[in-house]
Amino acid sequence: MRKRVLGSTGLLVSELGLGTWGLSGDGYAAIPEAEQDAIIDRALALGVTLIETADSYAKGEMETRLGKRLEKHEDVVLVTKLGTDRDASPARKSFAPAFLRDSFERSRERLKREVIDVLLLHNPSERSLERGEATALLEELKAAGAIRAWGASVEGMDAARSAIKQGAQVIELAHNAFHSRILRQLATELRAPNIGVLARSVLAHGLLCGQWPTDKQFASTDHRAERWTSDDLKRRISQLNAVRPCVNGTTVTSLRSAALRFVLSNELVTSAVLGPRSALQLDQLVRDSGREPPYLSEEAIEALMIRLDNVGISA
Repeated sequence: MRKRVLGSTGLLVSELGLGTWGLSGDGYAAIPEAEQDAIIDRALALGVTLIETADSYAKGEMETRLGKRLEKHEDVVLVTKLGTDRDASPARKSFAPAFLRDSFERSRERLKREVIDVLLLHNPSERSLERGEATALLEELKAAGAIRAWGASVEGMDAARSAIKQGAQVIELAHNAFHSRILRQLATELRAPNIGVLARSVLAHGLLCGQWPTDKQFASTDHRAERWTSDDLKRRISQLNAVRPCVNGTTVTSLRSAALRFVLSNELVTSAVLGPRSALQLDQLVRDSGREPPYLSEEAIEALMIRLDNVGISA
């Protein structure tokens, strides 16, 4: 497993990370505890040294599981996120300093870490970031040695820019072949202060694997049931034709491989956060990502961007 330095933090992490949202059962469906443990253990065996989670995943149970599983793996860089009040009904976002401080202490206890490697605000709005209260608290925790680095997991361009303005060392955002515009437009702002980038949704929630029929149906417990209408999904599946020429049958053997390699080809990306729901799936993802650069050539990426534009995706 190749490693990259996480921006200015000095943390050396695997270029493939393990994301635990799907693993927690929140995003798709429940996963047996034994399988959750098997996935975590397999990630460690494969050389994954960055694991991403949140205090809200399975109402804290995911952090608890990681704390137990990683107790003897201090070399693993743990990234967790705060800012969701799951005790409220309905759950809501909260970035009040007092709430974040209490949440942090609970996360630290569950994860069994005196020092948290990377602490991110979990989907804050631009306004929440501009207030400066939440980021001031994170700076305070860093100065006290309770965290090594801080940042934000963001949804859009405005929130990303606000986080950068406030001094974030790490930004997490969705980045894939169908959704790369934000990272491309932020390139200069990320590069100058050397901000680490964690890329999530690298397979667009499975869409970029290219294995769904056009009439694909999702269970009611699956977040994708609400993500696309049937017409949207049909259109998106047809747009995969723009990616197919990247598959060459030798190094790039599938759409999934092309999608992973697209993300890893971007020098701004420190780690691509994967969301496997089985140990076998994790093995496949690691195999398909390739072992070393070039993951996709510049010419292949340029041609891909043209084809995406031709099918209506301003990626």
